[in-house]
Amino acid sequence: MARSLVDLLTTHAAHQPERTAYRYLATGDCDGEVQELSYARLATRSRAVAAWLQERGLAGSRAMLLYPPGPEFISGYLGCLSAGVVAVPGVPPQGRSQNHRALTRMKRLIADSDAKVILGGHEVIAALGRLAEHLPELDGITCVATEDIPDEMAAAWREPDLTADSVAFLQYTSGSTSAPRGVVVTHGNLLDNQRVITERMGHTPDVIAGCGGELFVSWLPVYHDMGLIGPVLNTLYLGVTATLFSPLHFLQRPDRWLTAISRYRPHTSGGPNFAYELALKHAKPALLDSLDLSSWKVAFNGAEPVRAATLRRFTETFAPAGFRGEALYPCYGLAEATLMVTGGTVGVPPVLLEPETGAADAAAVGCGRPGEGVTVVIADPEGPRELPEGEIGEIWVRSASVAKGYWRNTLATRESFRATLPGHEGRFLRTGDLGFLRDGELFVTGRLKDLMVVDGRNHYPQDLELSAETCHPALRPGCTAAFSVDRGIEGERPVLIAELAPEAVGESEKITDLIRAAIGDAHGLSVHDVVLVHPGTIPKTSSGKIQRGASRAAYLDGTLAPVGATAVR
Repeated sequence: MARSLVDLLTTHAAHQPERTAYRYLATGDCDGEVQELSYARLATRSRAVAAWLQERGLAGSRAMLLYPPGPEFISGYLGCLSAGVVAVPGVPPQGRSQNHRALTRMKRLIADSDAKVILGGHEVIAALGRLAEHLPELDGITCVATEDIPDEMAAAWREPDLTADSVAFLQYTSGSTSAPRGVVVTHGNLLDNQRVITERMGHTPDVIAGCGGELFVSWLPVYHDMGLIGPVLNTLYLGVTATLFSPLHFLQRPDRWLTAISRYRPHTSGGPNFAYELALKHAKPALLDSLDLSSWKVAFNGAEPVRAATLRRFTETFAPAGFRGEALYPCYGLAEATLMVTGGTVGVPPVLLEPETGAADAAAVGCGRPGEGVTVVIADPEGPRELPEGEIGEIWVRSASVAKGYWRNTLATRESFRATLPGHEGRFLRTGDLGFLRDGELFVTGRLKDLMVVDGRNHYPQDLELSAETCHPALRPGCTAAFSVDRGIEGERPVLIAELAPEAVGESEKITDLIRAAIGDAHGLSVHDVVLVHPGTIPKTSSGKIQRGASRAAYLDGTLAPVGATAVR
């Protein structure tokens, strides 16, 4: 029985050395440059990196990984695991617009993790060298471009003594800003969550044989838990093939995602809800005519609210290309549980709960059922009691996938990872997410900290954001932030910030009125302020989630630049 992913890599390299593990589309295009990494080559490169780390006595220490998109990250990550070094995936500075944010985050992660070495690509390591005088955090840290580590080093690799409790890597949560929290993920956590992903997504030997081992296509960033634990590591766990390309290439041309699925015919592919919306925006007749999506059996959708309207429109739009609605696969997970907690049933359409108003596009979308060995309960966040079915509360999780805690943060670990509940054995993870259970299906309604209380009633920002986004086509899906501000004697009042397509700037006053009317009709709320801003203005996490707290701070600081509506303070 495998003790770690390192053992599985050794097995695959021995039994199917020439099989392609990862195929990387260097330009994002199927007819462009394609780089392939076989299991034998992956084992060699990983062991070479591992031996380099072992030679320097770095076992047990932390290594920051700063790679551009590409297969070299995978070799670096597995090299750390193969050396008993704790990997710390990070976001490399890239482009002027992201440089400051990426540098700030990188410095915080280096300091918090106490990284002793930085592994990266040539360009990143060269850039760090040029920035050394501005980065005192790099003092005493060795930086190496792993492409320069020769294959011959692999012969010096020594298999580490890994157990289920050995720390594999630190996954810094996507919302981390001033106070980063590194989730401590063990080798046991990784193996258990791979088991859950495999079972829930139906990755059986028969399915793998049926798709010729072509299991995944993914553009998801590999420094984030969904892109790493899902497509990258489940590929290694099962010994199959994944086709990968850069998230930047996806954002430039979302049609590349569907073209790659049509070309390589994987069983599984997916992303957050916004990815499906972007694909819809680029669904031109010529593209639809060129696609065959009939092989796509699991179109997973997670990491942000899943919209019923998106599922409906995606199915209708891509049905002529062979896409089937039963492939839609809403799921729920978080870094603190390694990744997956619940997922749909393969081949069964998503569960939708129509609201009392009958507006089908606003239906609540089920995120599936817990994997085997995973316990999900809904708890009263104000007291240790389990809530009955159908009642909204905080989602609590118990499983072998739940991580050890937060790196060097005893207080936060105690608050989030050590919850107990009468009538249940063991400790639970408090997710901070709100939801309810119905017939075993989990429905996620929002974040505990984002909950808005207006005039004594609870409102979820996701609901207000959806109502706003659907009132006019010029409002960008997944690019709206709702929050409340304190108006003194008036109490908490709702504010909406929404990104507006450039061609609709002249209609900003009309669109503002439509948003106010939509919120009033659907939620009985009078909106204090609506601010329409340029695309790319609303703060998001590294994984694309709306940062409502940062949006609220920008609003209160007066640092937003409205395109039309004048803010009323």
